[in-house]
Amino acid sequence: QVQLVESGGGSVQAGGSLRLACEASGYTGTGCMGWFRQAPGKEREGVAAIVAGGTNTYYADSVKGRFDISRDNAKNTLYLQMNSLQPEDTAMYFCAGGAPYCASGAWSSEVRYRYWGQGTQVTVSS
Repeated sequence: QVQLVESGGGSVQAGGSLRLACEASGYTGTGCMGWFRQAPGKEREGVAAIVAGGTNTYYADSVKGRFDISRDNAKNTLYLQMNSLQPEDTAMYFCAGGAPYCASGAWSSEVRYRYWGQGTQVTVSS
């Protein structure tokens, strides 16, 4: 049984940082993995994605230069370092895995990911 378990969410003030982690079990975590988020009343959106080898990364324009996605395949763990957080970053953050590959323009398509975590809440106050 495949499981993705997120951790690291919490409440911070604007300008603060958080590091999310997603531990995968039940599969090797190969292929494209990503982070998505959903704010209240909004659709879920792609935040960042990373290829299997970790060499290529993709980001939503809204987080470029502030967020950094990485993965440790030996630990089957995906990370999202979030810096300079703003109130508009407040959302439930989800880990996703099992997409066959990442590609510019396609990495943020939810239907490409087979596995999803339950989410971890990030709240940023002004």
